[in-house]
Amino acid sequence: MPLPRQPIVILGGFLIGAEAYAPMVSLLEELSGEPVRLVEVGRLEWLLTVFPFAWARILDRVAATAAELARRSPTGRVTLIGHSSGGIMLRLYLDDAPFQGHRYDGKALADTLVMLGSPHTALKATVLRRMVQRRLPGVPFAERVAYVSVAGDLELESASPMARRLAPTAYRNSTGHADDRGDGLVPVASALLAGSASVVLEGVAHGGAFGPRWYGTPGVVERWWGAIPASP
Repeated sequence: MPLPRQPIVILGGFLIGAEAYAPMVSLLEELSGEPVRLVEVGRLEWLLTVFPFAWARILDRVAATAAELARRSPTGRVTLIGHSSGGIMLRLYLDDAPFQGHRYDGKALADTLVMLGSPHTALKATVLRRMVQRRLPGVPFAERVAYVSVAGDLELESASPMARRLAPTAYRNSTGHADDRGDGLVPVASALLAGSASVVLEGVAHGGAFGPRWYGTPGVVERWWGAIPASP
């Protein structure tokens, strides 16, 4: 079954500017026939995300954007898409338990969460990522939200020099194995959230700096968008 025609909210990844997501936004508007809004986060805001208050500021913006688009949605709901760290933060947005004095309860407005190259598990995860995994393991709201994990499986021989340099250490920090498969930054095993629908894309890099084709490349967007199952 195709996804419902409803607005889309995108939260990007750490230190990745809005211009990188512009082709994704345009194509998803065409594919969905509905408004697509990127939640913009500045460089300093990303650098501050080692602190809980900075997560809350970003999630406040997500909540306001989702509420605005849900009011205009033919279904009354929205689809969430998170790239990299954005996917982890959106898992927390779905929760109705308090975080930094807020109760977001994003599952009341969102019925689909697509996570692109998000590092759900890691041996050397940040404090806040560990908090999300401990507090919300797996897919706790699966009765109301379709969780979809998208992972890239990139041959490092065809990746950028930066990916070839960073991947072994990044993979080892995540799974303990430098020779794992992944998108040049996040191993496939880390990107596939337990219990979620899983999509693994060959030749897809974490971001534009890691290879010529990443999750936001138009041809790649069409691949993962077409593989998303219908919401519950």
